[in-house]
Amino acid sequence: MSYFWSQNKSTRPDLLCGHPADYLVEDQHFIMLVCFIVALGGFLKTCLKNSEVIVLTILSLSGFVIGRMAYNSVEVHQIVYPLIRTSSFSLFSYFSPLIMFMAALDVDFYIVKNVFWQVLLAGLISFSAACIIIGCVVIIFNKESWDLQSSLFFSITLSITDPLHSANSLKTIGVSKIYTDLIRGESVIICSITSIFFGIFRNKKIYLSVFRVLHAAIGIILDIFGSIVFGYWCARIIQFILADLFINMLTDIVLCFSMVYMTFYIVEYLGMSGVLALATVGLNLDSLTFRPRIEFVITRFLRMFSSVYEHLIYAFSGIVIGCGESNHYDFHTIIFILILFATVNLVRLLTILLVSLILMRSNYEYNWRWGVVMAWSGIKGVFSLLLAPDIYNLTEKKVEVPEMFILYIQVISLLTMGINSYMMTQSAKKLGLCVLSLPRQLALQNAAQHIQEIIRNTITLFKTEKILTNVNWTIVEDKTTIEYIPFSHVSPKEMKKESPTDEVLIEEARLHVAVIQMSSFEQQHNDGILEIEAAQILIGAAKSYCLIQGKFMSIYDVSSYVSARSWLIKFKNVLTFLDYPKEKILFIPPESNIFLTSVFHIVFSEEFEYAGHIIHLIYIYPLIIQLWPMARELNGSALIAINYYFIFLYVLESTLKIIILKRKYFQQFWNVLEFSILVTGIIDIFFMYLVKRIPNSLTLIQFTVVTEYLRLIRFLTLFKIIIPVLLRIVNVQIEKRLSLMYSITKGYIKSQEDAKLLIKQISGRESIYKKLYEILETNKQDAVKELGLIEHECRDVVIALKTKQAIRNVIAEALKNLTFLWSRGIIDKHEGIEMNKVLLKKIKALNNIPMAIPPPTPDKYLHNIIWLEGKDVLIQFFKGRAKLAYFDYGDIICKKGEMPQGIYLIISGMAILRDLSPTFGIGSSQRPDRESRAMFTEFCTSGDVIGELSCLLKREIEYTVICETTLQACFISLEDLYEAFDVFWPSLEYKIWLKLALNTAYRYFESSLIDEDLRFQKCVMYNHAYVETLSSYNEMAIDNMTMKFVIIVYGSVIDTKTEEPYFAPCIIPKTCEQVQGTSDLSKLLIIQASEPDRSNSKTNVMGKGYTFTSRKTIEKELQYM
Repeated sequence: MSYFWSQNKSTRPDLLCGHPADYLVEDQHFIMLVCFIVALGGFLKTCLKNSEVIVLTILSLSGFVIGRMAYNSVEVHQIVYPLIRTSSFSLFSYFSPLIMFMAALDVDFYIVKNVFWQVLLAGLISFSAACIIIGCVVIIFNKESWDLQSSLFFSITLSITDPLHSANSLKTIGVSKIYTDLIRGESVIICSITSIFFGIFRNKKIYLSVFRVLHAAIGIILDIFGSIVFGYWCARIIQFILADLFINMLTDIVLCFSMVYMTFYIVEYLGMSGVLALATVGLNLDSLTFRPRIEFVITRFLRMFSSVYEHLIYAFSGIVIGCGESNHYDFHTIIFILILFATVNLVRLLTILLVSLILMRSNYEYNWRWGVVMAWSGIKGVFSLLLAPDIYNLTEKKVEVPEMFILYIQVISLLTMGINSYMMTQSAKKLGLCVLSLPRQLALQNAAQHIQEIIRNTITLFKTEKILTNVNWTIVEDKTTIEYIPFSHVSPKEMKKESPTDEVLIEEARLHVAVIQMSSFEQQHNDGILEIEAAQILIGAAKSYCLIQGKFMSIYDVSSYVSARSWLIKFKNVLTFLDYPKEKILFIPPESNIFLTSVFHIVFSEEFEYAGHIIHLIYIYPLIIQLWPMARELNGSALIAINYYFIFLYVLESTLKIIILKRKYFQQFWNVLEFSILVTGIIDIFFMYLVKRIPNSLTLIQFTVVTEYLRLIRFLTLFKIIIPVLLRIVNVQIEKRLSLMYSITKGYIKSQEDAKLLIKQISGRESIYKKLYEILETNKQDAVKELGLIEHECRDVVIALKTKQAIRNVIAEALKNLTFLWSRGIIDKHEGIEMNKVLLKKIKALNNIPMAIPPPTPDKYLHNIIWLEGKDVLIQFFKGRAKLAYFDYGDIICKKGEMPQGIYLIISGMAILRDLSPTFGIGSSQRPDRESRAMFTEFCTSGDVIGELSCLLKREIEYTVICETTLQACFISLEDLYEAFDVFWPSLEYKIWLKLALNTAYRYFESSLIDEDLRFQKCVMYNHAYVETLSSYNEMAIDNMTMKFVIIVYGSVIDTKTEEPYFAPCIIPKTCEQVQGTSDLSKLLIIQASEPDRSNSKTNVMGKGYTFTSRKTIEKELQYM
C-alpha cells in the first residue's frame, strides 16, 4: 500500500510538459540552477524583508522566463530537463516533510487540544465545501472542458489552506497566539486529509471499479490511526535523542533534520500518511524538548531550509509553466483566475458561517469580528503547488495542457497571499482585535517606568566610579531616557477613558500571573529542577485554565488535569487482597515429632512454593491439548495419565498444608481454590472410571464431559504466579505517579513564589496588589499542604527525589565554577572539556538512582538543623539529649499561650500552624493605628523546625500547631537547648537568630533580595550578612556605603532624625542614618555592600558590631519585656 515505492510507471508520463530531449542530458548544470534560485531568493528576501509575496512573485516570474528560454533553447532546456523528468510525488517527498514539520512545530499543542473537535469539524466542513463548490465552478466556467475527475482533484488541491502563511500576517500586529493557532491547526488538518486522499488514489487508482466503501473506510481509519501512533513514538524518540547531554549542537541539528525525513519515508513505505505522522511529531514537540539555548539554533536552521524550499517550489513551478505551450493563455485565463479567486474567498466565508456555531462553544472568546478576520485566512501556498502536478497523473482522462493546473493554483496562491494577508491585517486593526486593553497599556507603562528607574540607578552608580568622572552625564541621561510610546494600533480613545475597575485589572493581572507561571515552569526545567513531563503538564494546565475568566490555577486544578491515580491504588488493593500470603504462621512443632517438623519446613520453604508454580506452568500444555479435539483424540491415554499425576501432586500439596495449617488452611482464598480443584479432579477421575465400567450410559458420559471442562478452573492458579509480578509493576507505576505529582507540586510552589515577586510590576494599584498576594499565598499554602500529604503517603519516593535534586544542585554549582575557571584561563580548553564530560556523566547517572530510598535513621536528622552546621561536637552534644516524639492525626504539638517545652525537628508527616499573623515582638500599644491582624496559616513538613523563636525569647507560643497526619519529630528540650547556649556561648544562640533573620527576610522581601547570596553558610563564614541586637533606647548608626540593606526582623526602631517608626518586618530606607530601638529587644539583619576581608571572617562569627553581653544579662532584660 506504499505511496512512494509502488508508483505505476507504466501510466506515469515521462514529461509533465515541454518536448522530449533528443540529445544526451547531463545533470551537473541543474545544480547550478538550484544555487541560482537559492541565491536570488536570499538576495530578494534581504532587500524586501517584509514582502514575502513580492519575493515569491519575482521568483515565479523568473522561473517562467527560464522556462520560456528552455522552450526555445536547447542549451537552457538541457539545464531544466532533470526537473521536468522528476516525478510529481518525488518533488512532494523532497519538500513537504520539513515544511509540514515546521508548520506543526509552530502550533501550540495545548491550545489545539482544548478545541480539537471544533477545529477538526471546521477542517472537514471547509474541505467538503471547497471540494463541492470549487468543483462546480470549474466545470461550469473553465473553457478547457476538464472532466469530472480532473475538476474534483483540482478543487481538492485548491481547498488546501497553507499552514505557513495562513496566519503569518497576524503575528506581526500583536494578535493573540490562540487565534493564529486555531487557523494553523485547521490548515494542518486539511493538509493531512488531502495527503491521505491523494495517497489512496496514487496507490489504488486501478482498482476503483471494484473498490468497496467499507474496506476503504477501514483502510483510511487504520492509516490515520497508524500514522498518529507512529508519529507519536517518533516524537518520543526525538525527545530522547535531544535529551542526551553529550550530543553537541551540530549533531542535534543533523539528527533532527534526518529524523524528519526518515519518519516521512518509513511511514510512507508502510502504506500510511507521512504528512499526518509529521504533523503529529511537530505537535508533540515544544520548547521543552530541546536543551536550553539549543532550540533557537535548531528552529532557526530548519526555518531557513523551509524558506529555501518554498523559494525553490515557486521557481520550479514557474519553470514548468514556462516550458509549456503559450498559445493557451488568453483573456479567458485571466477571467477564470479572477472567478477562482472570488470563489475561494466565498467558500471560505461560507465555511466560517457554518463553523461559527461550533467555535462559539469553545472556551475562546470567538465572535463575529474574528469570523470576519478568519474569512480572509484561506491563503493557498506550497502544499497546493506540490500536489498540482498529481492532478494530471491521477486522472484517467488526460488533459491537453497539464501545466494549466499549476498556473491557476500558483496565481491563486500569490493573490491570496498578497490580498488576503493585507485584508486580514486591516480587518483585525479596524475591528479592534489587536488594540491593547487599557490594563495592558497600564502594565506596559509600569514596565517602562521600572526599566527607567533601573537605568537611573545604574547611572547613579556609574557616577561614583573614578574612571568615568569625565563623562558627560547629561548626554548619557538624555540618550538613555525611555518614554512609553504605545503601538500604532493602540486605540487613543481607550487612553482617555476613566481608570478601569478592580475586576478588569484583576482579570488582566490573572493573565499576567499565568504567563509568569509558564515562564517559571520552563526556567525550572532548564535549571534541572523539573523533569520534562512535569513541566509539560504544568504548562499545559496553565494554558488550559488561563482561558477560564477569573480562574487562578490551583494545585487541585493541576491534580485534576493529571490523570487520577486512584484506579492504580484500587487495583493495587485488589491485587494485595488476592496475593498469596508468604508469612509463616505461629506454629511450634513438638521437638519429639520429627515428621511435623519436617513437614513444617517443607511447606514454608521457597523450594516448595516454586515447585508448585512450576507444576502449574507445566500443566498449561496438557490443558490446551485437552481443548483441541483432534489432539485430544490422538493423546487420550497420555492426558489421562497426566491428569492422574497432577491430581496426585495436588493431593500431596493440600495434605501437607492441612497438616500444618489445620482450620486456617480454609481461611485463605488460594487454598480454597486449590482444594476445589482437587475435589473436582477426584470427581472427574471417578466419573471416568464409571464410564469405563458402564460405557452405554448417556447420562454418565454427559456428566464426564462436564467434569472435563471443569478442568479449565486450573487456569486460575496461574494468577497466583502473575499477581506478585503485577504488584511490582503497579507499585513502580504508583511511585512514578507520586514522584511526578511531587515534582509538579514543588514546581507549582516555586511558580507561585516567582509570581509573588513580580505582582507589584503587574499592577500599581494597592488593592489589586493585596488581592493578588492573598490569592497567590492561599494557593501556595494549599500546594504546601498537598506536598506534605504526598510526602507522608510515599516517604521513600520523596527522599529519593530530594536526594536526586541535591546531587543535581551540587553538580550544577560545580559546572558554574568550572565555567568561571575556564573563562578566566585558569584551565585550558582540553582540560575544561574533559572535566565537563565527567560532571555531565554524573548528571546522566542520576537516571539510575532508585525510585525509592529508605529514610535515614533519626539521629542523622540532626545534620539537617542548619545552625548545627554539621559540626560533630554540636551533633554529639544533642545526640544524647534529643528524643523521638510521635504524634497522631489531630494531636496538638504546641498550643498558643503555653510556655515552650523545646524545639521539634519534623522527621516525617505534616502539621498545620494556624493563628493570627505574627507580632514580631510588637505590642498593640506600640502600633495603635495598626489594622486588625489577619489569619496566618502555614504548613510544616519534613525538615521544618517548630518553636525556635519562642525558646530563644522564653515567651509564650503565639500559635497552635496541629498534626495533619501522623508525625514523627526529633525533640530537643528547652533545658538542653539553654545548656548548649552556655557551653557554646555565644555562637550557637547567634546562629539561631541569624537563621531566623534570614528566613524572615526571604519570606517578606525576596523580590528585593533576589540578587543577594544569603546562604547561611556563606553568611557565617564570610560575614556577608549579620544580626545586630538593639535594646530599648540603644542607638545604631547606618553606613550606606558598607550596608546595602538594613532589615528589621524583630521588634521596632525609630529614625533618630525624623522620629519615623519602623516595625518588623521592614527594610529601613537609605535616607535613614541612625536608628534607636523602641522595643525591649530588636533584631536587625544587615547585608553588607561588599564582602569583608575573608582572613578575619572566622574571628567574628557573631557579626560585626555584635554586643558581647552575657546571656544572663539578656535574660534579665527579657524578664521586663
